[in-house]
Amino acid sequence: METAFSLQDLLTTIRKHWFLVLCCTVIASAAAAITSYYLLTPIYPAETQILVNQKSSSNIEQYQWAQNNETDLRLINTYNVIIKSPVILSKVIEKLELDKTLESLAGQITVSSANNSQVVNIVVMDKQASQAVKISNTLADVFKKEIPILMNVDNIEILSVAKLIDNPKPVKPNKLLNIIGGTVGGLMVGIILAFLLEFLDTRFKSEHEIEGILNLSIIGLVGAIALEKETNKPMKSRRVRRN
Repeated sequence: METAFSLQDLLTTIRKHWFLVLCCTVIASAAAAITSYYLLTPIYPAETQILVNQKSSSNIEQYQWAQNNETDLRLINTYNVIIKSPVILSKVIEKLELDKTLESLAGQITVSSANNSQVVNIVVMDKQASQAVKISNTLADVFKKEIPILMNVDNIEILSVAKLIDNPKPVKPNKLLNIIGGTVGGLMVGIILAFLLEFLDTRFKSEHEIEGILNLSIIGLVGAIALEKETNKPMKSRRVRRN
């Protein structure tokens, strides 16, 4: 026996258990809002940009300039690794007197560069906006000073420094997105629970359900029969008068 499930059945189930669905949606939405506003710690970003470009004289030949430019592009991938290396991060921790391990500090740093671009972006995430700015700028400064020693090249310039602005906005958590996700999740949980309750209820609720399951036409209905309660009172004999 197979039972067909239609959109009408879906809407009927939701209407029948609308209060359960509403409660799950409201509770999940409220939980997401409370978590986003009061429990999760805000994370602030700070970005510093460095330029990888070898210094050259004005009378340098064109092919030599192109060769230097190609060399800088090949070095960028290496620089991206060196920026987050212990030799650089240890000096940043020492200079700022940070109470962090190398691993935790490396987890706060994101280094990226666009294809064929000589600009490297250093983004630092921290619970304090001012601390993120300090780490980002110090990291770029330490890297610029150490790279000539490590690579025997002097091709780093700080293009832009991170700045602390008034009323900085955190990038995490995304409160609106969390609330929307909680609302949708609560709605789905409520609908699933409604269907679970509906499927666990094996009683026939209408003659149409019986007709659909047995695939038989209904030829008649039996109305409700009211049963009298039994009493312990003796039955009185009735006399019938004859005319």
